[in-house]
Amino acid sequence: MQTQINEPRIHVYGHTSADPAQVAAVFNAELVDAPVSESDLAIFVIDPSAGIDQQTIELWQALDEHQVPRLVAVTHLEKLEADFDDAVMIANRVFDQMATPYLVLHDEAGLPAALIGLSDMKIIDYSTNPTNIRDSENEHHTLVQEFREEYLELIEASGEDAFAAGLLFPAIPLWIDRGIGVDIIQSFISQIRI
Repeated sequence: MQTQINEPRIHVYGHTSADPAQVAAVFNAELVDAPVSESDLAIFVIDPSAGIDQQTIELWQALDEHQVPRLVAVTHLEKLEADFDDAVMIANRVFDQMATPYLVLHDEAGLPAALIGLSDMKIIDYSTNPTNIRDSENEHHTLVQEFREEYLELIEASGEDAFAAGLLFPAIPLWIDRGIGVDIIQSFISQIRI
């Protein structure tokens, strides 16, 4: 007897400025411009320097009643005018309350180089090959303490399976060429039950 492994049905939404087609290709997803209520996961791709267009907002709202699991991938972090925190603030206003399990750490040139996990305070350094995971320093703890407390409160209030149930919406920094955030989005995809 042959066992069939079903892949989750992932649909990607977003304005072309955010490169949703590239995100769809990386995560074996379908790029769409209309709401798909039978989706196992919807990834909304936003470019912080371009904002979020009205069509993308309406697509998010259309999926609300179906409780489709959704996450926001923030792209174009390499642009110095683009900022992950600004993108999350915009998404909080026009989508829903976002959960930020990771924050961006920058290198000396001001480019994203690592992510710090707010649940475990581990740093994922993407500037090395292979990626290096290490403990954060006290200085990092101080810098992210307020964000960490807010994130942990949100997770506790939402419950363990809130993401897969379509009730918790993570925002993830994503720079595909450097691998930043690809592994994190993959871990969220693995939480989807089909």
